[in-house]
Amino acid sequence: MKNHQINRWRGLALAGTTLAMLFSVLFSALPSIAAPATPSPAPSPSYSNDALLIRGTITNEKLPVAGVKLHVTGNGFDGTATTDADGKWIIEVSKKGTYDVEIQLDSLPKGVGLRDPEKSVRQADLTIVNTAGILFPLGKDTRVVQSFGDQLVIRLWSGLNLGLLLAVAAIGISLIFGTTGLNNFAHGEMLTFGALMTWVFYANMNLPILLVAVLVLILGGAFGFSQDAFLWKPLRKKRVGLNQMMIVSIGFSIVVRYVLLIIFGGETKVVSGSFQSVQLGPIVTTMNSVVSMAVSLVTLAAVALFLTRTRIGKATRAVSDNSALAASTGIDVERIIRIVWIVAGTLTALAGLLYGLQFQANWLTGFQILLLLFASVTLGGLGTALGATVGAMIIGFVVELSVLVIPADLKYAASLIILVLVLLIRPQGVLGKKQRIG
Repeated sequence: MKNHQINRWRGLALAGTTLAMLFSVLFSALPSIAAPATPSPAPSPSYSNDALLIRGTITNEKLPVAGVKLHVTGNGFDGTATTDADGKWIIEVSKKGTYDVEIQLDSLPKGVGLRDPEKSVRQADLTIVNTAGILFPLGKDTRVVQSFGDQLVIRLWSGLNLGLLLAVAAIGISLIFGTTGLNNFAHGEMLTFGALMTWVFYANMNLPILLVAVLVLILGGAFGFSQDAFLWKPLRKKRVGLNQMMIVSIGFSIVVRYVLLIIFGGETKVVSGSFQSVQLGPIVTTMNSVVSMAVSLVTLAAVALFLTRTRIGKATRAVSDNSALAASTGIDVERIIRIVWIVAGTLTALAGLLYGLQFQANWLTGFQILLLLFASVTLGGLGTALGATVGAMIIGFVVELSVLVIPADLKYAASLIILVLVLLIRPQGVLGKKQRIG
C-alpha cells in the first residue's frame, strides 16, 4: 500500500515537473509569437577594387525612391538593378566598355516621372574608369499625350535653350580663329573646366552662386591667358604652321581631359541637386534653365556691344579681318590676341557654369558637345562672333526639332546633315566671308 502511494506521488511529481517545463517553454516563446520577427538587414554586397560598377541614387524632391528598376545592357551583358530604401542602386558588369542604362518608367511611383521624359536611357562609360555614376532626375510625371502644337512649342523652347548655351561657348572658338587662324580643339576642356569648378565652389564649398560665378569667370580667364602665354604665343613666335598647331591643340585637349579625370574622377558630379520647376503653358522647365537663358542673352548682348562700341572690340575685328593691315595702323596684334584668349576663356567658363547648373558635369562634358560647337562656328561663318551666334541658334533648333520626326538618339546627326547641306550651297557659312575658306 505504501509502495503504491509512493509511486503515485512520484508520478504526480513527474507530471508536474513536465507541465512546468512545458509552460516555461511556451511562455518564453510568447514574445516571439506575439510580435512578428524583424528581418535582419541584407548585407551590402562587397566588391573587389578592380570590379566594374555602375551605380546611382534616385530621389524625388530630395527623398529616396525605393523599388525603381534599371535595365543595364551592353557588351554582351544584360542585367537589372533595383533601388533600395535609400534610393541607391549598384550593379557589377563583366568587362570594360559602354553600357546603356534604362530606367523602367513603370516601376516609378504614381505621379513621379523623369524631368526629361526623353532621357530614359543614359550611357555609362567604363572604357577607362571602373565606376560610373548615372543620374535620373525625377519630378512630376509629365507622361501625357500632347498635341503636335504643344510638342512643337516645347521643342522650340529646348532649342532656344541649347542654342544660347552653344552660342556663349562658340563665340570663343570664333574669336580665336578670327585673330589667329587656329582651330582650337581644346576648347571643350575649357567648358569642362568651368563646369567642374562650379561643382567645387557651389556643391562642395556651398558658396553663394554669385560669388561662384565671379570665381569661375576669373579662373576661366586665367586659364585662357595661361594657354596663350605658355603654349600658343611661343609657337607663333617660332612660326609653327596652323596645321601643326591644330594637331598640338588636339594633343593638349587629351592631356587636359585626362588630368581632369585624374583629379575629379569619372563619376558625374551633381552641381545642382534641387530644381525649382516652372510651367509656361505646355512647357515644363526649371528655374535654372530660365535664369541660364536670361544670362546667356545678356552675355551675347554684352559681347556684341564690346565688339562694336569699344576700342578693343573694334581692334579685335580689325585683327580678325586682316592682321597685317591692323598691325600697320599701329594696333598691337599680340596684345589683342592675348585679350581674345582671356575673353574666350571667360565666356567658355561661363558656358560651363550654366551647362553644369542645368545638366550636371563630368570630365567629358565639353568633349561631348565639342562637335556641336564647331558645327555652330562653321555654319555661321568662321571668324565672326555674330556668325557663331547665328550658327549656334540654327544648330540648337535643328537638334531639338528633329526629335519630332526622328529618334532622339539621332538628333545630333541631324544637325551635322544640315551643316553639310548649307556648306554645299554656301561654303563660307551663313555670315562668313569667302576669304575665310581660301
